[in-house]
Parts: sequence; structure tokens; C-alpha cells
Amino acid sequence: MKIGCFALIHPFSTLDAQLDQIKAWGIRYADVTDNTDGACVGGEFGFTAVASLDANPFDLRRLFEDRGITITSYCAHSNLLDPAAPWRYGTAQIIKAVRAAAAIGIPHVITTEGEPSTPFGEQLNDDHALLLIAEKLYEPLRVAADHGVKILFEPHGPISDSHDLTAKLLDLCDSPALGLNLDTGNLWLGGGDPVEYVRRFGSKIEHVHWKDMSADMEPRRGKQFGCGMAVIPLGAGVVDVKGAFHALQSAGFNGYTTLEIAGEENVLASRDFLVNLGAEA
Repeated sequence: MKIGCFALIHPFSTLDAQLDQIKAWGIRYADVTDNTDGACVGGEFGFTAVASLDANPFDLRRLFEDRGITITSYCAHSNLLDPAAPWRYGTAQIIKAVRAAAAIGIPHVITTEGEPSTPFGEQLNDDHALLLIAEKLYEPLRVAADHGVKILFEPHGPISDSHDLTAKLLDLCDSPALGLNLDTGNLWLGGGDPVEYVRRFGSKIEHVHWKDMSADMEPRRGKQFGCGMAVIPLGAGVVDVKGAFHALQSAGFNGYTTLEIAGEENVLASRDFLVNLGAEA
């Protein structure tokens, strides 16, 4: 099990600066985290780490390789429960991420459904939500299958944070190109259990995002779906990270993982926590 890092560790900092910091920490794996279509003012003027889905993906690979860092996944976290619109990250962007990943040999594109913010999305029942997600993933999964890439669905919304609804979505999509990315903190926050999730879906899990949550997050459990980064190190909170790690080992998982954790001391302490459990730094 290999330990990587979220490439959004410093605000108002470019992607190359993020990677320089990851390299300085001695971490050799990272994901393509923030990305968008076309051009971005923040990228042009040096205050964001966003990568363009329309850029030459080989330039992106060289940016990582020049620092000795392997890209482990392309993040394509989407809004799949609100109506499709040009300003909503969704099907079109996932397909672009799949094609970019395939071009430079990245095996995984990670997505999720997100939390709805429109009256349309908020009134969906579970069956409607499942059908909407499956429809929006239908073409990306076909493209992924043809390109030899897996799309991994991550706990980060009302469907993906439910073990039972995740199982229904896997059955509904029925695609060999669909797998899972476990996010320990998101899943716990949404009301799930990371250890039970691994026991149920272990063979489908192909990537992991590590987070721990502090006890003061308990009142939000089951009400909030996901958070960008943890603010405490692994092992300092209420998520059974150790149990999830050992469950993953028992399931035969030996892939890439990402620390989604803010603060240098927290990142390094979390890396040491996983190394002590048997992970590869």
C-alpha cells in the first residue's frame, strides 16, 4: 500500500509549488487534484493549482516526473444530482479526465455525485437519484472501458455514503470500468462505516483517500456529505483508520492511497502513522 498526497496543500499556490512541497516531504505519489475545462485565470497568474482538462496531458506528466512524483489518479469529482449545465462539472468533464488519464497511463479517474444544491436535485428520491447518476456515468464508463481506465466512485454524497445505495448503483451501472475509491473521512461523516465498507466492497476498492475526523464533527454525522481535507492527523480522531487499513490488507488491497490532510505536521504525522501500520512511503 503506497502513500501519496493531495496536490492542494497550500492555498493560492500553483501546481508546481504544490509538487515541490510534496517532493520536499519525501512523498513520491500524488494525484491530479483540481482541474477544469479550458483556461483559468488563477493558473495564468499564479494563484491556483488548477490543471486544464484541455491541456496537453504529457506536459502534466512531465511536471510530476521532473520531481520524481508518480501520478496515481485524476480527480473528477462531479455534481451528478443537479441538472446538467455548462457550468456544472459532470459527464463531459469526466470523459475529458478519462481521455487525459489514458493518454499518460494513469489507471484511475475518481468521481462522485456530490450534494445537490437546486430544488430539482433536493427533491429526488433514492431511485430517481440512482437513475440520474447512472445516466450521467453511462458514456464516461463506455469511454473508460475502451481506454483501459477505471472510474472510481467515492463516498461524497447521499448515495455514495450509503453502503446499500452504493451496492445498488454498482448493479445499475453494471460496468467493468466502475470501481470504488474509499474516502475514510467522507464515508464516516456521511454516516457510513469504513471498516464495514471494505468488508462489503473490498474487491471493488482500487484507491483510497485517507482522512480522520475530530470528535466535534459527531453532530454533523449523517447530515454533511464530505469535506475537502482533514485538519487533524490520522489516528487522532474518531474514524477507525487502523481498522480500515487492516481490512484493506485482508481484502488484498495493495494500491495507491492519498493523504487528504491539511498542515505540514498533520501530513507528516499521518504518513508516519500509515508507515507504522505497514504502508510504503
